[in-house]
Amino acid sequence: MRSAKSASPLPATPARLALLALLTPLLLLAPAATAAQPQAPAESAAPAPAQPNIIIFLADDLGWADVSFRGSPIQTPTIDRLVAEGAELGRFYTQPICSPTRAALMTGRDPLKLGLIYSVILPWDNAGVHPEEHFMPESFRAAGYQTAITGKWHLGHAQETYTPRARGFDHFYGHLHTEVGYFPPFANQGGRDFQRNGVSIEEEGWEPELVAAEASRWIRARDPSRPFFLYVPMIAPHTPLAAPNDLLQKYADLPDDRPAARGTSGYSRWLARLGLVQSLRPVYAAVVEGMDRAMGRVLRTLEDEGIAENTIVLFFSDNGGQTTVGAGGAANAPLRGGKGEVFEGGIRVVAALRWPGQVAAGSKMNQVMSAWDVFPTLAAAAGVKVLAKKRLDGINMWPALTTGAKPKRREPLRFACEIPIHGSFKLAVLDGRFKLVQHIEQELESTSVKNMLFDLSEDPHEFTDLASQRPQVVRRLAQDLHRWRSLHPIHGARAQLVPPPGWRAPKDWASYPRPSAELQERAAPGMAPSPRVEHMLDAMHGERGRLIYE
Repeated sequence: MRSAKSASPLPATPARLALLALLTPLLLLAPAATAAQPQAPAESAAPAPAQPNIIIFLADDLGWADVSFRGSPIQTPTIDRLVAEGAELGRFYTQPICSPTRAALMTGRDPLKLGLIYSVILPWDNAGVHPEEHFMPESFRAAGYQTAITGKWHLGHAQETYTPRARGFDHFYGHLHTEVGYFPPFANQGGRDFQRNGVSIEEEGWEPELVAAEASRWIRARDPSRPFFLYVPMIAPHTPLAAPNDLLQKYADLPDDRPAARGTSGYSRWLARLGLVQSLRPVYAAVVEGMDRAMGRVLRTLEDEGIAENTIVLFFSDNGGQTTVGAGGAANAPLRGGKGEVFEGGIRVVAALRWPGQVAAGSKMNQVMSAWDVFPTLAAAAGVKVLAKKRLDGINMWPALTTGAKPKRREPLRFACEIPIHGSFKLAVLDGRFKLVQHIEQELESTSVKNMLFDLSEDPHEFTDLASQRPQVVRRLAQDLHRWRSLHPIHGARAQLVPPPGWRAPKDWASYPRPSAELQERAAPGMAPSPRVEHMLDAMHGERGRLIYE
């Protein structure tokens, strides 16, 4: 490399002379600098990052119909704004319960392969996502992003390797569990569960507002020269419901005139009509508007910081709304069913994405997109290399969002849930226009299987069961579900709603995860005395599930 002192003009070769001839007219058109033009200060602010910032807002159990842009009496101006200023994702799919959706979002992988499909992670579980799996913030952090999570984790708490700061997040403010309540003491099973980076904290206020305030504080304190990745998973509007007084008063007289859900939760409507169950619709509405208000605070922070134009904001719900009267106040109609079900009301959710200047304002994408597509899609949008060693099951939907292209999906989308009854499985596979819904009931000495087939291109609300008319389609999709379920790790999470006999919760969940320094360096091999025996046992289990994690 030449120094400034010894530099000399480059030789005038014919190629360089030709290039100069092409550039000269352009140079002559450029405005000349004058003495009147302002000069840059000697010390200027840090340059803005070229890559976009990322914010993912995740609602918890929001109903398909519970947004004001769909005519709901519940006011959601922030969500409405994201739809108006970005794209509504009209066919966005998740799993029907919390932890599986979050696992799919963070890894870009099918949650069945992770052992997190049939149940959520319960406080007495040792379950989590295998440390071999690569999380989305790990790729973004490796690309220079600052990373943070404020809110609900619900992806493992038994050992440090399962927790947010071991999965790519620099900063964690919030809860390891679900159902910690909306006001202090923010506890689960009697143990307090509110922390900042591994240290329990005492905070006063309404939980969604606290989470939004922390997100805003973190944005303001960031390094402005580097992009950031911020994940804001709300506990709202999950039960047990509670809201600020002003919102409770606003919706106190809201009638519960929701249409029938046409799912397994419909029985509770009959009980409500008899006056045996009180509707949670008014307090649910208050929680939804409060969540929306909290999200609006974060968006205003982006504007105050002058970075809204270069920030991708994604919003969606982790599953459909809980429609059971007395246990939830959501509305999913005209979609069928709700949370915990694999009808559309349980897995097709409200979703929107905004990136000014890159995604057309007021647009709507009706192509199928899933929670496990988010990782490859956002990585492509931001120019971030995906560092996962295992192949992602999600696909890059960015071309569909920006140009209307139709990316080819390698495999159908599959869904499952065993909550709340052990041995009662709700399963579905979506392949093009057809969707098979399968209910399996396992008793001690018998198993029953019910198949329902829907053509979503003609019947998006699942009124007409075509199973008897299309037996070949039913057979093909049922075989696909059968093969898929055989990939489930044999000790994956299952629906076990009570702890082992005598189990006790800790007084402080922040102290519960076993530190990595106290654990073996490698994952436990199990009972097999050698890899050869493990492979033999794996083969012997057949379709019952996998011993070997893949």
